[in-house]
Amino acid sequence: MKYFWTLFWTFLLVLMLNYVAGAMIGVGLDLVQSTILAILATIIILVIPAVLPGDSEEKHGH
Repeated sequence: MKYFWTLFWTFLLVLMLNYVAGAMIGVGLDLVQSTILAILATIIILVIPAVLPGDSEEKHGH
């Protein structure tokens, strides 16, 4: 379920960003481009925590 909500909110935020940036430079909204960017951003958002080491503070034994 977390994957769905991550994709959902990323899609909405990327769509909003694409709309605002396009309006500022005078370009129309492209839904396909927004969808591709949202999928790529979702993959990056989900991969980064998997790659980073977790709980390194507990291993030091303070």
